[in-house]
Amino acid sequence: MIQLDFGDHRPLYEQIKDKIKELIINGVLSENESISSVRELASSLAINPNTIQKAYKELESEGYIYSLKAKGSFVAPRGEINESPKISELFESLQVTIKELKFLGAPKEELEKIINKIYKEEAK
Repeated sequence: MIQLDFGDHRPLYEQIKDKIKELIINGVLSENESISSVRELASSLAINPNTIQKAYKELESEGYIYSLKAKGSFVAPRGEINESPKISELFESLQVTIKELKFLGAPKEELEKIINKIYKEEAK
C-alpha cells in the first residue's frame, strides 16, 4: 500500500503522510476505517516507529485522521476534515493557482469543468 522512495528529497514521514492523504482523498481508505497501527506500519516499512508517529500526528492535526486511546487511528469523516485549519491553507493555495491560470489565459470554463467533474466523481 505504501512504498517509500529513499531517493526522494522529502523526509520519510512526509512521504508517508502524503501517501495516506492520497489514499483518503481517492477513497481507497473510507471514513472511520482503521488504519495500520504505528508499530504495524513501522514494521512493514522497516523504519523507526517515531517516523510513523510523526506522520500520524500531522495527519491528525490536519484533520485527515483521528485517534482513539487503545483502539488506534481511523480515517476522519469528511465533515470533520472541512473543520480543519488545513482547509484555509488549501484555499489560499488554490487562489494562487487560479490567479496564475488566469494570467496565462486559461479559460474560466475549463476550471469550472474540472471542479464539476471532481464533485460529480465524489457523488458517485
